[in-house]
Amino acid sequence: MKLRFVWIGKTRNAAIKKLIEEYIERARRFAPVEVSELRDRSDVGSDARKIIDKEGEEILARTSSDAFVVALDERGREMNSKRLAELIERHRLSGTKQITFVIGSHGGLSEEVKKRANLVLALSQMTLTHEFARVLLIEQVYRAFTIIHGLPYQK
Repeated sequence: MKLRFVWIGKTRNAAIKKLIEEYIERARRFAPVEVSELRDRSDVGSDARKIIDKEGEEILARTSSDAFVVALDERGREMNSKRLAELIERHRLSGTKQITFVIGSHGGLSEEVKKRANLVLALSQMTLTHEFARVLLIEQVYRAFTIIHGLPYQK
């Protein structure tokens, strides 16, 4: 099963970028990982709705029709690390070819992306920067694999 992370904008903070790279490499011990950083869409004007809709079109254009899509949204369902591990393992065992995790821009995700998502997930009720949410998400996916494989990292 392949893991794909799709988000809007480049990771600019060097320390956060290093953490993302570290956890991506760790996760690659368990599954192929791909990251797609889509460009900010401020080129469509200053209308926030137009920006979100254009970003949503790009996200959907790069989302496989057979992927299990997890869209991150502050109003989504929360789950602990063990439940995330169970979700990933269930999809791995059932033959899901790809899980795609999507993080929108500061304006959020379009309704079309949320409708396409198989799961809308909240990392926390607290507000996180989008760059930090990337680190937290990838770390939790790596943690899920250590739980699945009974490795000591999760303790």
